[in-house]
Amino acid sequence: MRRLFVQIVIAVLAIVGVVGWFWHPFLWTLIVIAPLIALGVADMTQTRQAVRRNFPVIGHGRYLLESIRPEINQYFVESNNDGRPFSRNDRSVVYQRAKGDLDTLPFGTQRDVYAPGYEWINHSLAPKQPDTSAARVLVGGSHCTQPYSASIFNVSAMSYGSLSKNAVLALNGGAKIGGFAHNTGEGGLSPYHLEPGGDVIWQIGTGYFSARDKMGNFSMEEFTKRATLPTVKMIEVKLSQGAKPGHGGILPAAKLTQEIIDIRGVEPGRDVISPPAHSAFSTPRGLLEFMQQLRVASGGKPVGFKLCIGKRREFLAIVKAMLETGLLPDFITVDGAEGGTGAAPIEFSDSVGTPLNDALAFVHGSLVGAGLRSQIRVIASGKVNTGFQIATKVALGADMCNAARAMMFALGCIQALRCNSNQCPTGVATQDPELVAGLHVGDKAQRVARYHKATVHSFFEVLGAAGCARPSDLNAWNVMRRVSPTEIRNYSEIYASVEPSCLLAEAPAGPLARAWAAASPDRF
Repeated sequence: MRRLFVQIVIAVLAIVGVVGWFWHPFLWTLIVIAPLIALGVADMTQTRQAVRRNFPVIGHGRYLLESIRPEINQYFVESNNDGRPFSRNDRSVVYQRAKGDLDTLPFGTQRDVYAPGYEWINHSLAPKQPDTSAARVLVGGSHCTQPYSASIFNVSAMSYGSLSKNAVLALNGGAKIGGFAHNTGEGGLSPYHLEPGGDVIWQIGTGYFSARDKMGNFSMEEFTKRATLPTVKMIEVKLSQGAKPGHGGILPAAKLTQEIIDIRGVEPGRDVISPPAHSAFSTPRGLLEFMQQLRVASGGKPVGFKLCIGKRREFLAIVKAMLETGLLPDFITVDGAEGGTGAAPIEFSDSVGTPLNDALAFVHGSLVGAGLRSQIRVIASGKVNTGFQIATKVALGADMCNAARAMMFALGCIQALRCNSNQCPTGVATQDPELVAGLHVGDKAQRVARYHKATVHSFFEVLGAAGCARPSDLNAWNVMRRVSPTEIRNYSEIYASVEPSCLLAEAPAGPLARAWAAASPDRF
């Protein structure tokens, strides 16, 4: 932090003044103070490392520790496949790809391959050259007049307010450079989502930020003003999120600026808490009718919804409503319970909602069983940060994947865990203007674009190694998981499959039959 650097310099100069009574002050200054000042100025003017920009001189301690970390911690890595936090290897891969460094590892596998939860994909002795044109996925059903060709890997929902303006600018700038989409999160459509010109997925949450009237109700007039902007490519109605399903979003009052107050239309001095449920509709049928209204008002752009799976009958109620009304979402974003957030009660983060793999298999199977899968795109969101992890989600039925945490790492997030305190040292998740200034937009936009490009490339390398030419060739049996030290199963043996159109039979059978019978299109 620049002010801290000034304070340090003043303190050191004071010490020098005292020492100067007993020794030669000019020589002391020449040897110690001048180099420190020069180093501090260099730190504040460089653009690659936000910690050094915000904490001149003393910030070098962090990078010194980082430089020796691989040697002292190489045998203490965690699996990222069982819901625990990102391992050091996971973070390192993102950092290296974002910086354009080597992302290969010496000494082979650094995970315990005999530990339950370890996953891998079976390779083929006849690997293929994959069709990289499949890196684009067309989103938009029969009701959509402006379909969108999306990247297979995009920026997941993170709001301005939770993130700083420079972080949002860099994410959208990276999306512009790399040709992928940037989800606004529920905090509203800010100028920083629009300024760089990257493709935007506008998320409409229960607070209806940027699309609400003075009473906090949804306003079609305000929505139409922004939904018809050319950079807005898709609309996503947020029903719930994995980090705190059934709770509603939280923006601490400490992070509220006048600009955020104006964008969101909220009161100053209070935590901004979104309602846990929507007021614009209250039934599955109402949800689909609401989305159709948004589709028309936006000029025919793709409209979908995002949710963390809870009670299965409630999602199946939406599927029944699709069949009865003929109104289909263009996409469904499945958010895993392991997804992160800047602020949430620990009980909701740890113990509410369905993990991504289980939820994804269920949503895919439900749409297959209802005969609707080919008409709706499915997006997976929740700790997806490598090409292999994209492959595992595609194998379970996803068409595309979103990443939030990994994109924050690409921006320079060091997991200081101060997202909810407004004291993020890298300027990513804070509204403190001095800390925000440490995040250089141009440099970080390039890093986000590099990370995206390298990760999509690695996904297609994994795809080809498995003997698949296109993502649609991946199947659940391609991915293996160790479920005990002596037992291995593939995904098709772990996650129940559903027969096509089985739910349309007079007497539905299979793993979804009981929940299907309890589902009603007129209630959640």
